[in-house]
Amino acid sequence: MALDTDIQRGLRHLRKNDPIMRAVIRKAGPFKMNRRHDRFLALALAIVSQQISGKAARSIWAKLQTIADPLSPERLSQFDADGLRPAGLSRQKASYILDLANHVCDGRLQLNRMGRLSDEDVIEALVAVKGIGVWTAQMFLIFSLGRLDVLPHADLGVRTAIQRLYNLEELPNRETCHRIAAPWRPYASIASWYCWRSLE
Repeated sequence: MALDTDIQRGLRHLRKNDPIMRAVIRKAGPFKMNRRHDRFLALALAIVSQQISGKAARSIWAKLQTIADPLSPERLSQFDADGLRPAGLSRQKASYILDLANHVCDGRLQLNRMGRLSDEDVIEALVAVKGIGVWTAQMFLIFSLGRLDVLPHADLGVRTAIQRLYNLEELPNRETCHRIAAPWRPYASIASWYCWRSLE
């Protein structure tokens, strides 16, 4: 319930501090973020979904769940990359999934302790896994840990929304994104979610 209270506080903050975001919130309606509570599955799905359509990712994910049932770090670590290829994974993505599973199994990545770490420390821990970059780590912070002040400045959707909403001539770079997002702090995750919604 504390998170719900924080979200309501965040919405009031955004409406008060940014007239453009106030209009987006009014048009898009209530904030509804679907949290992904299984942290390992959230990261594995993020790797599967990289640079392919949602439909293709769902198909591969369903096959992967059949091949490695139950889909867990312990089960996946019993495979090699070739063993996961029938799910439709490239050799590279299969190796990324296995690296994630191995990091969890041998304790290098302690997902159950992530909630106690700062955003920066979470990102540092996650990018040590092959196939997980800063963007994936930021999505994990928002959608798995429920962190409310993450600005995924490299996300194409967020950049496109900022360009349209704030009438910029070109896609904003990191510096411009952070300057425009300054009034959103400390609720940049909520504003980013509304950026995505504004494109729908």
